[in-house]
Amino acid sequence: MNFDERTTGPATRDEPADAQAVPTAQAAQAAQAAPAVTGERADLLAALAKQRHFLRFPTRDLTDEQAGLRTTAGELCLGGLIKHVTSVERGWAEFIRTGPSAMPDFTAMTETDWARRADDFRMLPGETLAGVLAAYAEVAGRTDELVATLPDLDAAWPLPKAPWFEAGAEWSARRVLLHIVAETAQHAGHADILRESLDGAKSMG
Repeated sequence: MNFDERTTGPATRDEPADAQAVPTAQAAQAAQAAPAVTGERADLLAALAKQRHFLRFPTRDLTDEQAGLRTTAGELCLGGLIKHVTSVERGWAEFIRTGPSAMPDFTAMTETDWARRADDFRMLPGETLAGVLAAYAEVAGRTDELVATLPDLDAAWPLPKAPWFEAGAEWSARRVLLHIVAETAQHAGHADILRESLDGAKSMG
């Protein structure tokens, strides 16, 4: 999906007892480096961690080839889906830091720009599932550190130019982080469908 709010994420799911996330070395290091937080920031970190788990979990035990397969009528594959969420989270985290200059002017993008952006949704030659997951863990760690250290969650920037944003609207850091949670949850649902279509495996049930 684009950086928009035209769809909503799936309903909240309880994590199954046998679906515990296995953190990568990068994620573990990031967790150790991030300052301890409480209250709202702890809630945001917990929500991010849960939805990231449900996004990653459908890739368990897959080969690189399987991670790149389109298993439904759509264009998505599991590896490409995680690449996309990684790109989205990276872009929004940079938006929190530096404002709309962190993102392109979507109203001015050419067909070539959109085609290049479509590469975020597929596994390209030479890419591996392990590499895709490591990149996601690295971005997640940086976002978690931002949540823990940002001086003010109310700090806001004007949104970048895009057909799906209201002209002149602003989002606070808090609103952006909630959007990342929603986006991740939405695509975690997509990942469930892609994996079940591949070999019948489910995250729940």
